[in-house]
Amino acid sequence: MKKIYVGGLPQEATEASVSALFADYGTVRSIHLVTDVFSGRCRGFGFVEMEGHEARAAIAGLDGRDFNGNPLKIRFEDPRARGKGRGRRR
Repeated sequence: MKKIYVGGLPQEATEASVSALFADYGTVRSIHLVTDVFSGRCRGFGFVEMEGHEARAAIAGLDGRDFNGNPLKIRFEDPRARGKGRGRRR
């Protein structure tokens, strides 16, 4: 199972619309769109989980593609980048 970062999503994006976009490349195991606390609208990015070979095909097919007027930025999630810049300084 691979987690994919999806950036460049419009505010109107829903889990259903993103799932439909990725469904052409394989089975979407899970979707998490990051939403604004107050409005509940998409903040422009999210994460999709797919099997490895399906995830690679989705990245190759969708990176840079136009989605409701926005070019998508699709990459494998980099777990090393999480939390960068937070915590105590040493």
